[in-house]
Amino acid sequence: MIKRIPRGLFVTGTDTGVGKTQITAALAYLLADRNLIVRPRKPVESGCQREGGRLVPEDARTLQVVARTDEPLAHICPYPMEPALSPERAAALSGKTLTLNDVQAACLEGVADTDFLLVEGAGGFYSPLASGALNVDLAVALSLPVLLVAADRLGTIGHTLMAVEAIRRRGLTLAGVVLNRLALHGDPLMGNATDLSCWLGQPVIVTDRFDAGTADPGWMMLRPELAALADRLATGLSVQSGLGVK
Repeated sequence: MIKRIPRGLFVTGTDTGVGKTQITAALAYLLADRNLIVRPRKPVESGCQREGGRLVPEDARTLQVVARTDEPLAHICPYPMEPALSPERAAALSGKTLTLNDVQAACLEGVADTDFLLVEGAGGFYSPLASGALNVDLAVALSLPVLLVAADRLGTIGHTLMAVEAIRRRGLTLAGVVLNRLALHGDPLMGNATDLSCWLGQPVIVTDRFDAGTADPGWMMLRPELAALADRLATGLSVQSGLGVK
């Protein structure tokens, strides 16, 4: 039987391109600052480039640096994929079969009971992750609280509420919702943060605007907004009690 880790967080999104890696990186940095041994995991990363004949997962490499860990990159991301598609499809095109058990075991390898396991999913919460498995299935297998990341754009309220409902229906704990104000031009009258807070019955975490698609370390800008969450995670208070769809 695969062991369970008592402390950790699963970071997922309503969709791809919402800034999950930047949020995960900022939290890894903040948690390490709070004297935790952070074990970051992005078990599957697609769209990787080749360097010297090997695939290099850039998101996982960012997490390795900010967590200040001596773990090899292969522990953080054991399954880099070249096609920029869902991990399930990318693995199939690469002639590989990737199972949920493979991914779960990779997340837990080398993680002690006193460590903090910080897992970043791939794509959205219901995006395919392995053969016959979605990101939600990995979150359930790991039994970790879930942090949901959404982009501040038109349509995000519906997508966020559906994802929150899915998290609750799977019996998972919702640690919080982050509304990322990416470098996109939206309607100035749009009030997603206010509306989402009303529907969820709790305030959401709102970031300042940054561009999730640049090489600039945008995670550094996110640290102030995520400091309170990092404090709760570091002390074992990861749950925003009562957070859920009305």
